[in-house]
Amino acid sequence: MPVVIGVVIDRAVATGDLGELATWGGVLVALFVVLSYSYRFGARLGVGALELETHLLRVEVSEHVLGADGARTGLLPGETLSLATSDAETIGRFLWHVGYTLAGLVGVLVSAIVLIRIDLTIGIVVLLGVPLVLAVIQVVTPLIARHTSDQQAGIAKATGIATDLVKGLRPLKGVGAEDVATSRYRTHSASARDASIRTARSMGYMFGLTATLSGLFLALVAYLAGTRALDGTISIGELIAIVGLTQFLAEPITGLGETSAQAASSFASARRVVDFLHTPALVAYGSTTLDDPRPELAMTRLTSDPLQELDVSPRGGELLGIVVDETTSSDQLVRLLRSEVLPEDRTGSLTLGGHPVDELTIDALRSRVVVSQHHVDLFEGTLRSTIDPDGAFDDAALDEILVASAARDVVDLHADGLDQPVTAGAATFSGGQRQRIALARALATRAPILVLAEPTSAVDAMTEQRIADGIQALRHSAGSDLTTIVITSSPAILASAERVLLISKGRIIATGTHHELAHQDAYREAVLR
Repeated sequence: MPVVIGVVIDRAVATGDLGELATWGGVLVALFVVLSYSYRFGARLGVGALELETHLLRVEVSEHVLGADGARTGLLPGETLSLATSDAETIGRFLWHVGYTLAGLVGVLVSAIVLIRIDLTIGIVVLLGVPLVLAVIQVVTPLIARHTSDQQAGIAKATGIATDLVKGLRPLKGVGAEDVATSRYRTHSASARDASIRTARSMGYMFGLTATLSGLFLALVAYLAGTRALDGTISIGELIAIVGLTQFLAEPITGLGETSAQAASSFASARRVVDFLHTPALVAYGSTTLDDPRPELAMTRLTSDPLQELDVSPRGGELLGIVVDETTSSDQLVRLLRSEVLPEDRTGSLTLGGHPVDELTIDALRSRVVVSQHHVDLFEGTLRSTIDPDGAFDDAALDEILVASAARDVVDLHADGLDQPVTAGAATFSGGQRQRIALARALATRAPILVLAEPTSAVDAMTEQRIADGIQALRHSAGSDLTTIVITSSPAILASAERVLLISKGRIIATGTHHELAHQDAYREAVLR
């Protein structure tokens, strides 16, 4: 634009040529139209690219943690949410600045070529000065990257704690710990605030340095152009073009400086996302598939600290009870059955259908072995969609599952029955209700091998007996070949089991029925404590 204005002055205004005035006036109008529509469509493309990239990053983060193989991240849910929102948006904004960076570089290059054609000295000053200004600005960039990384980590931690605080508000109030939890959140929130202030201060340093250096540089260019005009080396139109280009260059130079700051922020967030995406899978798996719909599960001399040399082979159609006297041993057994950890001693094995579980595909393993852990996640929706997410059962079949899990009471307490809403984490239900809903969901899988870890720890003795009878009736009626493994200390469930194993200090020390083992002190201590 400044160049065209300079040409209009030299060829039309200074000469008084109406034809040239009309011609270059038309060029000026056409140039305005091109610039206007270029920005309109360019901005649309830029915003589209930014939003698409942010969306793809959110999906990638979500798939990593919610995929069938899971992710061993060690992050709180709120921290993962921060990666999928705040960090993804920070990375996406980099694309927007890339467009401006390329445009700024082209603008500076074209301006330098024009200036060289007008005056060689001024053109060389621009070509050398712009990179020098940008190089000096880069001194602040590492500071911005470090502070941005601290800021994003602080925000993620505070978000994670806030999420846990809201989810656990009821039990916190129950034990009078809300003040302690609030104080903990306040500390992390203050840390995130301080990190944000440090980041803003670094950005301020960068913007101030950019404005100062670019202002001094552009003043130098304007001074050189003014002296050339005074001694007659350049025309009035060329002077106007140089001054206009000098003013124009302020924007791309500033934009290039801002891009370096945005790049530092984006790369800090990108590093966090990359570290997250490189976290190992929760489940070890391979490529072997299974043809047998009812394969046998077998543990042979299985060792995985603290478990030692376990030999467990549940029979088809059996309800097997396992009593474990230590929580660490119980948790490790569940992780082994979920294929989250592998046997340490390769002479021992955990196989399904004769194949080590870590050699099977996830689909082959999950379609035959379902493990319902003690702590489960219930998702937002309705009670029906929570228990039967695929809509595979009619009301009669669902009623059998609800009776077996003692969850019929939960359904009957609400006017909407199975269509009553379930909030995220089922926070509106009590611990016992959530446990029964989770059990109903597990029973609804009709898995050939179902592993239940402490499924009745939050219910009363009467409900516990109903659940024991329900599991027996639903999965182990005459002719059934479904296998159920229950890791529990519930006498009601153990009494209905065909066989019970007692694991103490990581080893199987006794096998028999509940009534046979009830005569042993170690068993009574584990079950009746």
